[in-house]
Amino acid sequence: MADTDQTYAPTEQGVIPNLSLSQDDISRREFLKKGAKLGVVAAASSVFSPFGINVKAASRGPLSFWQFYAPGGPFRPGSQWFEDMVKAWNATHDAKIELRYVPVSEFISGSKLQTAFAGGQGPDIFLTNSGEFLRYFNGGILVDLGQYMDEQAKSDFYASSMETRIVNGKIFGLPLEVEPMAMYYSVKAFEAAGLFEADLPKTWDNFLETARRLTNSNQFGCLFETAPGIYQNFTWCPFMWQGGGELVTKDGKASAFNSPATVAALKWWQDIIKQNVAPRNALGNGGSDVVANLASGYCGMQNAGIWAVSALRESASDFKYGVFPLPTPPNGQSKTITGGMTFVANAKGKNPEAAAKFCVWAIGSMSDDSIQRVVDWCVKAKSAIAPRKSALDKADALGGYASSPMKVFKDEIFPTGRSSPRIHPDVNKPISDAIQACQLRGDDPQRQAEQASRRIDEFLAGYTGAPLQQ
Repeated sequence: MADTDQTYAPTEQGVIPNLSLSQDDISRREFLKKGAKLGVVAAASSVFSPFGINVKAASRGPLSFWQFYAPGGPFRPGSQWFEDMVKAWNATHDAKIELRYVPVSEFISGSKLQTAFAGGQGPDIFLTNSGEFLRYFNGGILVDLGQYMDEQAKSDFYASSMETRIVNGKIFGLPLEVEPMAMYYSVKAFEAAGLFEADLPKTWDNFLETARRLTNSNQFGCLFETAPGIYQNFTWCPFMWQGGGELVTKDGKASAFNSPATVAALKWWQDIIKQNVAPRNALGNGGSDVVANLASGYCGMQNAGIWAVSALRESASDFKYGVFPLPTPPNGQSKTITGGMTFVANAKGKNPEAAAKFCVWAIGSMSDDSIQRVVDWCVKAKSAIAPRKSALDKADALGGYASSPMKVFKDEIFPTGRSSPRIHPDVNKPISDAIQACQLRGDDPQRQAEQASRRIDEFLAGYTGAPLQQ
């Protein structure tokens, strides 16, 4: 973990007073959640259409690296990691890198990045994720990074962390981290309800019963994301996968959303709200914020990712909690979803080759320094699973996964993970609408699955970009 036992989480938000999540912890979640609030995404999709965009050539000067950590971001360990990386590159390369810090509120929630590209002022290097990948790939913006990697380095990345960054066998992004989802629980809440570690629920039915026992006049039994957007879709997908459901067909050309597994997952999320064991609104920064919700006593169990380990370490160090895998439906298989931020290079930038080589040098080569950077990011700057085998082994040997929560994530949860789907915003929208209608309005799950599936098929009938991917 961090040298100072802090979290550095430029996740996806801006600087918020008294943040209970670290910037790193907010980053990816907010990137998915705020940047994906679907109205914003839909508005930006006119700039990055599936058919490409007219991106102007960039001017000369240092290569710009846009991200929401450094220099001088609100979470020093994350900022320091980026600053040290760029300093090391600049000391040994002619093509210099210049960090540009963009608050999450502008980088994710706003359209600053899209507007910059449209005006020929897009960054040479930037962070993105699988939820935004198609926007940039279809716009002709991403460089094939694989041409600068050796085969050993390519095979060092876990397939589940790399697959949604690959098109036609070429690698267009390098994952910095892997962030699986799980359930967190309050030890104090469990003990007050007469529950112990042996009572951790393994099935949906067990989970609802446990949530009922944890619910009282001052506390909800559990909490799931209720705000619409890509983040909510991200957190819901594993429950559909557990029953064998998919969002789209294997070739990405048609909807697979209308299935018994989809209907069951929609209904289960609906039942959690209908039975009053979960709130309709989360506190703090939303469903990803464990400090404002779980640690405060607002709920007894919370659906969140591995980033919450560092958030609790930083902002609620005395809080006693545990982690367990997502519960499964009858005859279902244990599944979770993994996400995380990705380094990408701009094909229309000042020096695409140097930008691509920087990404590979930083986190995608077999050099000791490259591997160590991934280790330091995942278990010192924040809490995440390393996306590379060598980095995960080294981090484990150094004790980065020795704590109980991190060990559970590495040994039990990560092996069941599937990468966050590479889905277009116009596919995410009907999925979000279906989840919201069932969860908060009480609509019929079967009807919502059918309606969403028709809308997805209507969009895919005219779609010509890179294949969507589960």
